[in-house]
Amino acid sequence: MGQPTDTLESTHTVEKPATQDIEASRDPSTSPKHLFSRLNAHLTSLSGFEARGLERVPPSSRQKTSTLHMLMLWFSANLTVNNLSVPMLGPLLMGLGFTDCAWCMTIGVVLGSISTAYMSTRGPVSGCRTMVVLRFFMGYHVAKLCSLLNVVLMVGWGTIDCILAGQMLAAVSGGSMSVVVGVVIVAILEGLIAGFGLKLFYAYERFAWLPQAFALFVLVGCAGPNFNASLESTVSGSALAAARLTFVTLCFYVPNSWAAAGADFYVYYPENTPKWKVFTLTVAGLILAFMFVNLLGIGLACGVMASSAWQYAYNISAGALIVESFAPLGGFGKFCSVVLALGVIANCVPGSYSAAICSQTLGRYFAKIPRWAWVVFLVIIQLVLGVAGRNKLFVILQNFLALMGYWLMPMIAIVLQEHLLFKTTKEIDWTVWSQPRRLPSGFAALAAFLLGWTGAILGMYQTWFVGPLAKAAESSDVGMWIGTGFTLVAYPPLRYTELKLCSR
Repeated sequence: MGQPTDTLESTHTVEKPATQDIEASRDPSTSPKHLFSRLNAHLTSLSGFEARGLERVPPSSRQKTSTLHMLMLWFSANLTVNNLSVPMLGPLLMGLGFTDCAWCMTIGVVLGSISTAYMSTRGPVSGCRTMVVLRFFMGYHVAKLCSLLNVVLMVGWGTIDCILAGQMLAAVSGGSMSVVVGVVIVAILEGLIAGFGLKLFYAYERFAWLPQAFALFVLVGCAGPNFNASLESTVSGSALAAARLTFVTLCFYVPNSWAAAGADFYVYYPENTPKWKVFTLTVAGLILAFMFVNLLGIGLACGVMASSAWQYAYNISAGALIVESFAPLGGFGKFCSVVLALGVIANCVPGSYSAAICSQTLGRYFAKIPRWAWVVFLVIIQLVLGVAGRNKLFVILQNFLALMGYWLMPMIAIVLQEHLLFKTTKEIDWTVWSQPRRLPSGFAALAAFLLGWTGAILGMYQTWFVGPLAKAAESSDVGMWIGTGFTLVAYPPLRYTELKLCSR
């Protein structure tokens, strides 16, 4: 299932004569650059190291790969303990019962997985990363805005993963290990795998799901009797409808957050790989992982309402709650907790990998920095944010998740409309990915995207701001839906006008 070595191209640099090296080392102004170049040359010469960044992968550099790996990639990356946290918000924050949460979660996960799978289908046919593909639909420069937002998204998710893992490791140690140490361990391991590239990433994700599935099934058997599946919603009427819609949206955001990175992991597949196969296997991998883990998260949250021990652990941290659920198993339960804590690496790696690629798309100077160097830089940011926010996981979740959904769906709406309405019979020349004048000007996409943000602001429901349309909807967060609607209505006439004026 992993990529063959010759598929992931490496860049080799020509060695300078020894005399030139000596002269360069004597010049303080050139020495740091020289050392970095030597380090980069050494890394890219390693077997299996991926030197390629945002550049398109030509058909000649691809090779037939097991399509089943598409399913396993998404299943492994999302069968992780961090996805237990989001569904906990349903019972603990919104007052929803077990059944309401289960149904709302199912709807949200299915819809979010479909949007990610749709964006992923562009990977094999184009050989371009997701944010490079976006240039063909939103324009060269407008795509940079989405790239920047995606960097924030992926770094944010990585930070949440590191915090939760740190909390769990601290709880397992009984307080002898601080949350900071756990955050550092996860960040370092994540950076090593993501920095090396897709070959190591594929190999890791091929087997990472096994220990996670084992530990999660142990959790079902150990904690399942305390899940309190009979818990009823504490809200009713219009407040219940508002809570359901908000929870559907939250559960939608998480699988949908991969939509801005989906194609990144398929660029080495042959260009004749059937789109239906990419779509189906991506949806299946996402749904299988999220449905299972999210249902466990809902069960844990419902159990908090009935168990004083779980309530006490939850008051410490979400990680402590997960560790407490293994308490009846003693030392073996602690072992399972460590397995789950380290398992979040499988979720961090693809995010950091994608964020590094997105960083390169921000401009030509950014593109000159190697992908692995961006990984190191972004992981350091995650580390700093994780240490700073280690005791505020749920606050971060509440404020971070919704904001990310506000831009992703308007972006997908533009891609979908451009595909269905304006590129229905036009064959895309993917070789012009780096030529702005051969791509859409982007004025229509930018205007529609900003209008979508306007709708999102009107419908957002956050602790620091409640839009007028959210108030009218009984304090339900409808920002994403209204923002997407604004974009769907605005884009066709704007794009038609743009084509008349610019012809591209």
